[in-house]
Amino acid sequence: MTSDELLTEARRLRSSATELRQHSWREVAQAIDHVARRFLDPTDSLRVEALGRLPEDALVSPEMAEVILDGMARDWVAERIDRAIELDFGDPAVLDGFGTAGSRRLTAVGPELTVHIVAGGVPGVGTHAMVRSLLVKSPTLLKAGRGDGVIPELFCRALSDDVPWLAEACLARQWDRDRVDLTTAALRHAEVATVYGSDQTISAIRRTAPPTTRLVEYRHRESIVVVGSEALRPERVRAAAASVANAIGAFEQRGCVCPHLVYVEDVGSGGPLGFAEHVADAMRRLQVELPSAPLDVDEASALQQLRGVAELHAATSTDRVWYGEAGGSWTIVFEAEPREGPPTLRRSARVRPWADLGELVDRLRPTAAHLQSLGVVGLGDRTEDFSLELGRLGATRVTNPADMAFPPPWWLHYGRRSMEELVRWVELEAG
Repeated sequence: MTSDELLTEARRLRSSATELRQHSWREVAQAIDHVARRFLDPTDSLRVEALGRLPEDALVSPEMAEVILDGMARDWVAERIDRAIELDFGDPAVLDGFGTAGSRRLTAVGPELTVHIVAGGVPGVGTHAMVRSLLVKSPTLLKAGRGDGVIPELFCRALSDDVPWLAEACLARQWDRDRVDLTTAALRHAEVATVYGSDQTISAIRRTAPPTTRLVEYRHRESIVVVGSEALRPERVRAAAASVANAIGAFEQRGCVCPHLVYVEDVGSGGPLGFAEHVADAMRRLQVELPSAPLDVDEASALQQLRGVAELHAATSTDRVWYGEAGGSWTIVFEAEPREGPPTLRRSARVRPWADLGELVDRLRPTAAHLQSLGVVGLGDRTEDFSLELGRLGATRVTNPADMAFPPPWWLHYGRRSMEELVRWVELEAG
């Protein structure tokens, strides 16, 4: 693909705005709902093809591919779209014309072209982005990330089969990050561009985007789990550990909502160490129920380094390490004291004790700018105060570990309303 070809496609998409705006947001939602239900229907050829291609494209096991597709597609059904629209806009009528917001008369105008530049790793994220912009009736060009090419491609193809007028406003492409010419061409006609990626990626797009293109930035974020003493009770600890293991294992830990650090309240009697062992047991079970995909050479090398360093520390301290055998990619490291070491990856996490919530907040302060989701379990009546402190620090979502991997479509993505952030508001004062 050349930059001239992409420019032509971007101009064509932008020209589709007139037709798209002739349809109600409800018609758009119904079209998306139809595709979502095809993805969820075990007998539909669309789902069959998606599950056949996802493992190779996204480097996940067939079992994980099915979990991912179900978790993503369920958010595109009409009932959940309706809820998301209501929470973002209050009066859905503002998407089709002037509606009311208190005493004001407002309409929300979607961009003539929205470009999404999405980081790789998690299948379905690019389609989430497309769904949001199509719902505000904005033609959409997606640069899908590595490992996220299949679902957007099939989504657009299904629209082409069933709803041609919406398919005309929807295009998914992939290109390498070093093709600056293609990124520049995509941004040239964009009224709004959403950018997901590292701080370096965000900075590069800022330099590339025209001054007339409004950027909506989603920089790299990280998530953590905090476990309180109530979750360490014998009747609760196994379930709590299983929920943490599932959060770690989701998407092979490539998503910003997947935790790499687990802080466990130190209540004596081996509380944090015991919890780490329960998480390791849960990871063993997860490997059987939801196998991980084979590691590539670089991942295998990095994981071996993580385990080797952890074993050296365990030999001379109270640290411990557990990991999967025979290709199992999971690794759980218990650190009595925080240590610098190789990064965690592919179902790996560090478990550390904490004794005072205020001290824990201070410990997290250096990473405040990149905090995302906070999984909390077992804090009891301390949950709200602690969440407030972490929110002031930088976290944007506090939830149960069991719900970390699949936030609902109305979540405040990076602390903001995702669909509302795309639109331009027009206020009617005359009349």
